Amino acid sequence: MIAQRLRQIHEEIPPQVTLIAVSKFQPVAFLKEAYLAGQRDFGENRPQEMVQKMPLMPPDVRWHFIGHLQTNKVRFVVGNAVLIHSVDSLSLLTAIQNQAEKLGIIQDVLLQVHIALEDTKQGFEPVNLASVPAFLPNVRICGLMGMATLTSQTERVRTEFRSLRILFEQLKRGRYEGKEHFAHCSMGMSSDYRLAIEEGSTMVRIGSAIFPPRPGK
Repeated sequence: MIAQRLRQIHEEIPPQVTLIAVSKFQPVAFLKEAYLAGQRDFGENRPQEMVQKMPLMPPDVRWHFIGHLQTNKVRFVVGNAVLIHSVDSLSLLTAIQNQAEKLGIIQDVLLQVHIALEDTKQGFEPVNLASVPAFLPNVRICGLMGMATLTSQTERVRTEFRSLRILFEQLKRGRYEGKEHFAHCSMGMSSDYRLAIEEGSTMVRIGSAIFPPRPGK
């Protein structure tokens, strides 16, 4: 069933869009099934869970950290995740820089932008992105991430995704001009990834459309 769902989604999405299989709370057996079906990019929300799963999966898996990251958990994620999607504050960005410097690596990240109506969703307000340093020695800012409002109002969701893509393009032509690594606009989940792709997403984070319902759900 997992392999079949993956095939269906890959048939839908353009080749330039990266599918991240959201594997939080899923048993490793399900991740391995997805891996055998060709999936390599997996998204985790909890630092310790990602670290526990890593040695149980093949080494060519690309781990994405997509959940809210506390500064005291940065050490679990930096150097393990190929991309941290959820950098939502200057304090978190600084903590990632400090940990990456300790490890002597460059950590790729996305800046999470608050585009939804819900106050519960984290992220920089668009007007505050100017306060983010355009360059850090051990952090590479590779684009933006956003989550739309959880609503059945399609046009509301479309408008929010469009606003993120416009902001991404403005930054790409502005303070990140010439930075080839500033290339990702991560938006869209199981319920709205089709809209996100129509509005220019380069990465979609899909869990429930791939994996069986998680325990307790």
